[in-house]
Amino acid sequence: MTWKEYFTSSIGKKLVMSLTGISLLLFLLVHATVNGMIFFDDNGETFNTYAHFMSHNWLLRIIEVGLFAGLILHIVQGLMLTAQNNSKRPVKYAVNPGNATSAWYSRSMGILGSLLLIFLVIHLSHFWIQTKESLYVTHQEDNLFEEMKEVFSQLWVVIVYACGVIALCWHLIHGFQSAFQTLGIHSPKYTPFIKTIGYAYSLIICIAFLMMPIAIYLGWIQ
Repeated sequence: MTWKEYFTSSIGKKLVMSLTGISLLLFLLVHATVNGMIFFDDNGETFNTYAHFMSHNWLLRIIEVGLFAGLILHIVQGLMLTAQNNSKRPVKYAVNPGNATSAWYSRSMGILGSLLLIFLVIHLSHFWIQTKESLYVTHQEDNLFEEMKEVFSQLWVVIVYACGVIALCWHLIHGFQSAFQTLGIHSPKYTPFIKTIGYAYSLIICIAFLMMPIAIYLGWIQ
């Protein structure tokens, strides 16, 4: 397969989706771990220390560029695959087999991905942009913990984040197994194990993300 086929052929797109998806799985693990520092409930001291290291370390900032490139590529390839699959079936089946052939979330990855894209834009506008503005424009120390408390003091924001995290959970449940299956790790011996790890990973990560805005809104974290 030539490098162009990774971006034009169906198999190439799926391989790119798998590789970028795995890199994003690793990022979510790191992101949830760092954000989870707010549960130390020490007025954000531990969390801000780790957040400052993540945003000021030059190596991590280089990795961040690659991460964003992978994220954009993952989104673009996902949209192209969805459009390609829909174009192959311009007329839907008269009878929808439903879960007889696949789970609903595996058939709705395009919709879930679009919802996640909207959620991502909101999330970046709340935190990432302000952090980069403090780092590159104002050159002032950024108190991300206080920003989180301010953002999650609004009920509508908490609800939006909850919906975004739920969509993320369903996306991960299918995406985790699908990524390894595309890479050829698919057999009666390994698939059940990968499914179990995928479910556990998706639930743990998303419960952690979900509890953060809820805990701040309800005043469990000061």
